[in-house]
Amino acid sequence: MRALLVLFSVLLPLSFATAQDKLQVVTSFSILADMTQQVGGEHIQLSNMVGPDADAHTYEPSPDDAKALLKARVIIKNGLGFEPWLDRLVASTETPATVVTASKGVIARTLDEDGEKIPDPHAWHNLANAEIYISNITQALITADPANKADYQRNSQAYLQKIYRLLAEAKANFAALPAGNRRIVTSHDAFGYLGQAYGIDFMAPQGLSTEREPSAAEVAALITQIRQAHVKAVFIENIKDARLLKQIAEESGAHIGGTLYSDALAAKGPASTFIGLFEYNLNTLSDALGTP
Repeated sequence: MRALLVLFSVLLPLSFATAQDKLQVVTSFSILADMTQQVGGEHIQLSNMVGPDADAHTYEPSPDDAKALLKARVIIKNGLGFEPWLDRLVASTETPATVVTASKGVIARTLDEDGEKIPDPHAWHNLANAEIYISNITQALITADPANKADYQRNSQAYLQKIYRLLAEAKANFAALPAGNRRIVTSHDAFGYLGQAYGIDFMAPQGLSTEREPSAAEVAALITQIRQAHVKAVFIENIKDARLLKQIAEESGAHIGGTLYSDALAAKGPASTFIGLFEYNLNTLSDALGTP
């Protein structure tokens, strides 16, 4: 027994030192967390702020988030106005961490909301943009931890190979959708980049953010538009209450095509990784819209 206690007393500080030696990284939401973990692997200690099935648009940071920022060496955010609460928290904590914008280099889609041009932050839904995200994350980790550069590069390339295979699958599946089934309704305007990439028209009662609730007039106008355009399916989002979409489906005559994962991973199941999320959305859309 004494020998075991001696061994434990030796191993405990070693294991603690190993954890402390890892690169401390904070990500703003679950999709970035998964991308970052895929690249960082065993060399990073990751803390994520907005978890699975949670809405980053309406998130309120906690004291634990502030503590995590102060411990971090790298903070990875989406950018494009997606998480202004994080910018405020970074400023208030005066963290010395390097803040990295994963979407840097993306050609942003813009929308006119209330007379103002604003960027669409949901750029990850185009897999070509996901490649930019992964490149930015990889470079950030290498800059902060050059000793493990080779591993970060190897992990990044292995992950990108999966992205490329999924890109080819998406191109084939979406190309096969009947021409009359390319209008889709979701809870908020989160899938514009996906629509832009594959010629699909996504409509939504809410704009780019979930913070602003649609008016009764806007909902009525959308229902009229769905009827006139003969939209086949309405899709619920994992981060939103489904009641409004169910009302829209009932009043417009469209059917519920399933659940799409927009701004967050699933807590468990096939959509609990970014690649799983995209593949799940691809299969859900193809199943619901694949017949004339």
